[in-house]
Amino acid sequence: MLKLFILVMALLGAPLFVVIAALALISFHGVGIDMSAVVIEMARLADTPLLLSLPLFIFAGTLLSESGAPRRMLALSDALLGFMPGGLGVISLLVCAVFTAFTGASGVTIFALGGILYPALIKDHYPERFSLGLITTSGSLGLLFPPSLPLIIYGVVSRTRIDHLFLAGIVPGLLMLFMLAAYSMVVGRRRPNRDFSFSGRRIIIVLRDAAWELPLPFIILGGIYGGVFVAGEAAAITALYVLVVEVFIYRDIKFAQLPGIMVNSMVLFGGILMVLAVAMASTSFLVDQEVPTRLFELIRAHVTSKYTFLIILNIFLLVVGTMLDIFSALVLVVPIIIPVARLYGVDMAHLGIIFLTNLQIGYCTPPVGLNLFLASYRFEKPVAELYRATWPFLVILLVCLALITYFPVLSLGILPFFS
Repeated sequence: MLKLFILVMALLGAPLFVVIAALALISFHGVGIDMSAVVIEMARLADTPLLLSLPLFIFAGTLLSESGAPRRMLALSDALLGFMPGGLGVISLLVCAVFTAFTGASGVTIFALGGILYPALIKDHYPERFSLGLITTSGSLGLLFPPSLPLIIYGVVSRTRIDHLFLAGIVPGLLMLFMLAAYSMVVGRRRPNRDFSFSGRRIIIVLRDAAWELPLPFIILGGIYGGVFVAGEAAAITALYVLVVEVFIYRDIKFAQLPGIMVNSMVLFGGILMVLAVAMASTSFLVDQEVPTRLFELIRAHVTSKYTFLIILNIFLLVVGTMLDIFSALVLVVPIIIPVARLYGVDMAHLGIIFLTNLQIGYCTPPVGLNLFLASYRFEKPVAELYRATWPFLVILLVCLALITYFPVLSLGILPFFS
């Protein structure tokens, strides 16, 4: 009866961490285990070294989103790629992917960059439907690129090395970026030629403007894979570097804004931390009761092939991605699926990329993908219009998902070179 009441409260909008914590407490009590086990499991999360990188990367991403970094990235990309057929479409994809990688949230990308990119695409004679679909879809395109917050959360939940996940996401992320860019170039050929003049002087100017932000990816990736520092140290250095650059060098962020930015970023981290903590406690109960093993036996009775299992998993995750935000989906679903996937012989780094690719696509999948409603609100368009606008992009992303799922070398092939 209590569990039914809690589920009703969840449907009425009770906070997710309250619902999970209550279910964990009731479940432990129901099998005669002291409920202090929930608190013990939550405390264990605080000892996870990888957890340190989350608040620091969130703070760095929030600073970048509030600064002039999006404008500088757009100007640099336009100067370098604007000459290409469909150049502005490719630029939009690239800038959104980089921005989402650092902020970790597609909604921020749609709101921060949509107001700049959408009018620019329309002014450059791109079809309105294509422009809407591109911004909506590319809002979550960078979730596979370092220092993606969802990748870090998956690593914490699954106990997978973060540096391996960062590497595993690069080629699949580039695959999606390149295929969408190719489609943008095809559409770009159909519009009137853009009045663009390649200027070496302009490139020098925009390179100089963005000179302090360009080293960021190299600091993160070069430092980790060069053996200079681990993921937590990389996050601390990144946060300090972004703070110095945006506050003291560019002066985009005023000192008076810093407390508000810190509060906003730590509120986001606090929400993630609470959900993670109670989810770990809930996972402990499921493992103790051998739920994953029973689930595997049930699936195995009907599905013997690893590849059939992956098809079912993809369908399930696409549905999950349309209904839950990516952080909640990771902490709720990953602990249940990982033991089953292991028994089918799926590599944990590869599984993480499959997870995030599905959830990323689910963000813009009808009828209730989150990006569809965010874009509808941002651009004041009916959601049904966003459905029509995104379907060509969804087809391309689903093809990419199939390639990523059934060709593990795309995710894992780069790992031996950095072992």
